[in-house]
Amino acid sequence: MERIIEEIREDLSRRITVTADRLADRTLAEDPAYAALLGRAGLRERIRLDLRQSVEGLERALRGLPVELADARATGALLAERGLPLASLLRARRHGGRMVWQTLGEAVAAHDPAALPRLLPAAAVLWDVLEQLTDALSDAYRRAETARCDREREHRAALLDALLDGAGPADGPAAELGLPGHGRFAVAVLAPGASGGPGGPGDPGDPGDPLDAKAPRVLWRIRADGETALVELGHHPLESVRELLGPLGARAGVSPVVESPGDLARARRLAVLALRTAPASGGPCTALLDERLPSALVASQAELAGRLRQVVLGPVLGLPAEDRRVLLTTLGTWLTCQGSTTHAAQRLYCHRNTVSNRLRRLERLTGRSLADPAHVVELALAHAAVLQRVNDPATSPAPQAPPAGPTPAGTVRRSPRPPA
Repeated sequence: MERIIEEIREDLSRRITVTADRLADRTLAEDPAYAALLGRAGLRERIRLDLRQSVEGLERALRGLPVELADARATGALLAERGLPLASLLRARRHGGRMVWQTLGEAVAAHDPAALPRLLPAAAVLWDVLEQLTDALSDAYRRAETARCDREREHRAALLDALLDGAGPADGPAAELGLPGHGRFAVAVLAPGASGGPGGPGDPGDPGDPLDAKAPRVLWRIRADGETALVELGHHPLESVRELLGPLGARAGVSPVVESPGDLARARRLAVLALRTAPASGGPCTALLDERLPSALVASQAELAGRLRQVVLGPVLGLPAEDRRVLLTTLGTWLTCQGSTTHAAQRLYCHRNTVSNRLRRLERLTGRSLADPAHVVELALAHAAVLQRVNDPATSPAPQAPPAGPTPAGTVRRSPRPPA
């Protein structure tokens, strides 16, 4: 068989050139991916080289030599870098393998029809060669694709960092990430150690499910200090971010809506601030900054927050631990219940008069009246400052009891101070 192939080498070379033309036309008709990446001339030359590799591999295998796989690996890596789908590449290789066998048979028949039976044992050898070449090409393709995807992830991560950190102009990174120059955006920051879980964060810059038109587009950035989501809201309300983050089961802070990619760095800072207002205990919580502005104001000024704690609640903080806990918990519950002593009593599992007595004691200690709106503001901000001082358990009140049920009909909101 080696001698026959040597004798028909020149004719086989011409036939392979014609076969490459036919296969190129067929491939372009069946698979437009090739046309977009290589064009007809480039595809024809690539196919011609692949067919020659197959014939040369057959010749080497018939002589007992190993098949040269370097060119097949180079082809796989090259087309992976260019973004050609592996399925398209393998489909063309299958067509090429069949056409090599057909062309070889035609060349042998033209040279010496009586030699055709001697060609049959070479079929198994040729299929083995084609399998080796295809495996080498596929392995090289996958390695190159993995490297390319890693580079693309790093590039997207750098673009997101530039937007979220405010490093330089935002127009270029936003355009590369497919973000409009004007729209509705928000940033969400998850607490460090949050678990992704089903539907959770993916690759940096991962837009999520492109087929889910009912959800905002999300670009995730995962770093050692936590996970950040850049949300392109479009027509969706800001509240949709809470629904999006809910399945993650994490503490998160969400910025207000901004309209330009250039404002995303500021949005991220506000999201971090919103996260600081989310309770560290009590389970998952998504804190929208605009719903927690008083607490965010306290969190943004650590020095003033400390002063506020001391000036407004200093006498309470100086009490024994149990007394301090009871008064601070009662104040927090009363504020949560919007000034309803009855509702606060239900939550605290005690009598309404007990709540009133505790609040009157707090008024005496602080010199603030819960009937005075200005004093209530001071107490609410000071209480928020105490809650946010998580690193000092001596001043952190115990968690409040869960609601005991709905407020009875006729309950009014009033100061616990009795009328004069």
